[in-house]
Amino acid sequence: MTEAEGAAVDRLIALMARLPGLGPRSARRAVLAMIRKRALLLDPLAKAMAEVAADVRECGRCGNITTAEICAICADPRRATGEICVVETVADLWAMERAGIFGGRYHVLGGVLSALDGVGPEALRIPDLLARVAEEEIGEVILALNATIDGQTTIHYIADQLAPSGVKATSLAKGVPIGGELDYLDDGTIGAALLARRVV
Repeated sequence: MTEAEGAAVDRLIALMARLPGLGPRSARRAVLAMIRKRALLLDPLAKAMAEVAADVRECGRCGNITTAEICAICADPRRATGEICVVETVADLWAMERAGIFGGRYHVLGGVLSALDGVGPEALRIPDLLARVAEEEIGEVILALNATIDGQTTIHYIADQLAPSGVKATSLAKGVPIGGELDYLDDGTIGAALLARRVV
């Protein structure tokens, strides 16, 4: 392999290593596997990546990814239920969709408030959310954010912003997971489950 060829492979490995879940070793193995199976892996992957780079964009309404101006969820009139589920990332939106229970629309914030990282409301899609609530017939905003300090801070901030509109702001229940055993849970999870108890 020439120096130029080696530089191209090294560049690909370095780029792959930036992906979540891949370090330098995993990236090197992945690149070598793709090179060995060029027709089966490398060429189709390169084509798919070029198509995604050219065609995929953020939904103009909710922040999901789509190839159209508005994503299929926002465009579906059956999902105009008056409920918006607020999530941090598109990955969270996909996780909610996998559950197959929520039938409304979504709003992707693109992160959470973090004073430590300098992320304020203007850096997120919070103003867009407030505009949607004012424009659309929204009765409930479900704040499905992670149970972290920054996630909880963001929930409280959005709830405060929504309070004057009279729109109900709710958050996901927290506590014992299905199949969970109390002995293996942390104190915070057990406490949250106890506080969120309900009549059976």
